Amino acid sequence: MKIAISSQGKDMGSPCDMRFGRAKYFIVIDSDTGDFSAHDNSQNLNAPQGAGIQAAKNVNDFGADVVVSGNVGPKAFTTLKAAGISIYTGAAGTVQETFESFNSGKLKKTEMATVEGHW
Repeated sequence: MKIAISSQGKDMGSPCDMRFGRAKYFIVIDSDTGDFSAHDNSQNLNAPQGAGIQAAKNVNDFGADVVVSGNVGPKAFTTLKAAGISIYTGAAGTVQETFESFNSGKLKKTEMATVEGHW
């Protein structure tokens, strides 16, 4: 399974980004092997709108099965759900700590957007 975690940096020691659509990076981790890759999301940092939709498309293109972030807006939530990607919120600390929390079952699946859309 591939897990995409919103991040402020390019490695497992980076702080999680509490935003999904406007996260600086996504760290995609293969839960079977522990291998990870960093994906730049800077094209969405200053987007006037549509950042969540584009970020959701990107993580789908990366092959992610799960997204973990601090929050997810309504457009991103709808796009991720349509792609069959499970959404978990509650990312905290570093990407490594969040990955461990997810693996140990401490994070709960999110059933709705956790913030309003940005305009």
